[in-house]
Amino acid sequence: MNTTEKIAIICVGNRLMLDDGAGPAIYDELNANYRFPGNVNLIDAGCMTMDLLPVVKSYDYLITVDAVDGTGEEPGTVFRFSPEDIAGHGVMQSLHDMRLIDLLNAAALLGFDAQGMCFGVQVANMNPAVVTEGLTPKVYDALPLLRDAVLAHLIELGVSFDNADGTPFVPPTGSGGRLHSAPASCGDSAEVELAASERSCCNADPFSNGPASTAVEG
Repeated sequence: MNTTEKIAIICVGNRLMLDDGAGPAIYDELNANYRFPGNVNLIDAGCMTMDLLPVVKSYDYLITVDAVDGTGEEPGTVFRFSPEDIAGHGVMQSLHDMRLIDLLNAAALLGFDAQGMCFGVQVANMNPAVVTEGLTPKVYDALPLLRDAVLAHLIELGVSFDNADGTPFVPPTGSGGRLHSAPASCGDSAEVELAASERSCCNADPFSNGPASTAVEG
């Protein structure tokens, strides 16, 4: 990718609906701990709606971070998939009515051509009985891998960025992690190794809020 092309990292979700807040949690982590170049913008988008169409029209490449359901995998499983993958696999859905592929298609009808990649985490509970800020334990524990997958993809795109203290981000060595790609057919899921060199540094507890104390999985 041309490093001058404009990239948006769109974090989608509702902070007050348990695991639906996974996207906003990643937004907070990236905003607090990393500094991206001028062609990369980090966006806390709330729920995915057609109001995001101007965003699609303004960027060449879109990265979305969202909670997903219906994958057939355990809560906390992290996915990387193209917009076309999720469009062709109806079982796996974003928790929101609008998906990235819908926005890309709408933009294409208006003459705008953007590409993208989606990252998501399988939820345990996105329908709390009362408004609840926080995440269920398995989804909370998956946040470092979800964040690292997004950062690794930026590196794949040729983007250089800094840590919050202004020092250049250098992927450390160490153990890698696993994320899942969108199933090619219903019921089949492929694991993808996230190389150690693509993992980011993280503190023992990098996400400040912790899991919701009142969360009940399932």
